[in-house]
Amino acid sequence: MENANYTALTPETLSTRLVALPAVTERLGTDAESWQVKEVGDGNLNLVFIVQSDQGSIIVKQALPYVRLVGDSWPLPLYRAYFEYHALTRQAARDPGTVPEIYHFDEDQALIVMEFLSPHVILRSKLIAGEKVDDLGAFCGKYCARTAFRGSELSMTSADKKADVGLFAGNVEIPAITEGLVFTDPYFEAELNNHTPELEPVINELRNNIELKRMAQVMLTKFASNTETMVHGDLHSGSIMATQSEIRVIDPEFAQYAPLGFDIGMLTANYLMAYFSQPAHRGTDLEAYQDWILSVITECWSSFEAEFRHLWNTERTGMLFPKSLFEDQGHSSETACDGVLADIWQDALRFCGIEMHRRCLSLAHNADFETIEDTTVRAPLEARNLQMGAELVLKTDTLKDAKALIALARTFNARNIL
Repeated sequence: MENANYTALTPETLSTRLVALPAVTERLGTDAESWQVKEVGDGNLNLVFIVQSDQGSIIVKQALPYVRLVGDSWPLPLYRAYFEYHALTRQAARDPGTVPEIYHFDEDQALIVMEFLSPHVILRSKLIAGEKVDDLGAFCGKYCARTAFRGSELSMTSADKKADVGLFAGNVEIPAITEGLVFTDPYFEAELNNHTPELEPVINELRNNIELKRMAQVMLTKFASNTETMVHGDLHSGSIMATQSEIRVIDPEFAQYAPLGFDIGMLTANYLMAYFSQPAHRGTDLEAYQDWILSVITECWSSFEAEFRHLWNTERTGMLFPKSLFEDQGHSSETACDGVLADIWQDALRFCGIEMHRRCLSLAHNADFETIEDTTVRAPLEARNLQMGAELVLKTDTLKDAKALIALARTFNARNIL
């Protein structure tokens, strides 16, 4: 999947190289000299360009052969664009209308041409700015439920699902980033780690907690070996774009087959971090906006459960929990569904807690905290986040539902830890 003819695009060369593509010219026209090209990639890995003309606009995304955040000292295979393309096509089929439309894919150049989302902006920026998005929780819950259920053997034929697992098993280097940065690096002094200096007492407490580290490795084992469904793999408020009323999910290059609860757990963590960071971003509207973020979490989970149960009853056509064992014999499968949802909930909460640690202690922190320049303000907010994360990993059994999760978040938000 690597090609010796690969050449990274620049704003100066993009028009010349893409003008021969019908998928591009039918949207921008053939007068390449009139195209406006702007490099907007602010993520950790890729080049991203907005290309516009009087006729239309597109996004061009190209993988780089290294981690952009670090530089060429950390090489990274170009084949991640291949897996992102395949992930987008599957997400579009499993939950239509939730991801950008793909216009063109060039495997040799690790390049995807896709729909330009406008006036959408990154959700994390909206949360920092105190803006609301209509029905955000409902959208996220349905998206997570549909992609999880329809990418599993609850829905897919066993042959199709195993073939897909085999395909995505080739995406080795990208999941390895998650395996290290998320599950392992926060709990020791890894080379690329960084953290707010005032957090040292809290960090020492976490790293001296043997049970916490054991559970983090238990969840790493699940992540690495449990191929229940195709996950986005990096679902957070930076991989969602929105207006006040329209939402899309982007950037699934970390896609792999993993536990059913992974995506919704990681997303919940990012909403909780947005919640804990708000005292540094809000004024008199602090309490009301924090309440809204918590309502998004509640709605996300209620929507996830409702949609998952609906799909269980209407699209359960795979080999798992077949109707031949339940409905066809006049038996209810409701308790079986309850059990699957309970397992998803417990996994998701533990993934959530570990992600809350990673984003403060490992590489690639959240802007929710990082944009708080005064570390004496930032550190106490991060400390609440870190301690709640530990609670989620270690005491998941005590949290029965989203209402209990929200109550716990309010408890930690009121604590003075530093």
